[in-house]
Amino acid sequence: MSGSTEEVKKHIAVYWKVFGGLMVLTILTVAVSYLSVAVPVAIGIALIIASVKGSMVASFFMHLTGERKMIFWALAVTAAFWVFLMSLPLLGQWDQLGVPKTLPNADAAAMHAEEEH
Repeated sequence: MSGSTEEVKKHIAVYWKVFGGLMVLTILTVAVSYLSVAVPVAIGIALIIASVKGSMVASFFMHLTGERKMIFWALAVTAAFWVFLMSLPLLGQWDQLGVPKTLPNADAAAMHAEEEH
């Protein structure tokens, strides 16, 4: 390993801090699991905590803290791809804009409702 003893101690100190942060976030994850919240809110909270934990691992254990330019490009590509994927269902519906939609049996249901009154 190239480096002085001080550099190694500095890296080990960073790893211990990241370990502590991951432990705190794991305890927070368990604590949040006991909250009585709606499922979408619980999923949102879990994803936020997992994203923070994942970014800590990638940044420090995978040594990506010095790769800022690459990370921003990867983030931009990911965001563009996400927007594209989220817009696909909308693109499939654009040819139906302005066309009134009714259920095939809507007339029969209306006639049945009138007969009961």
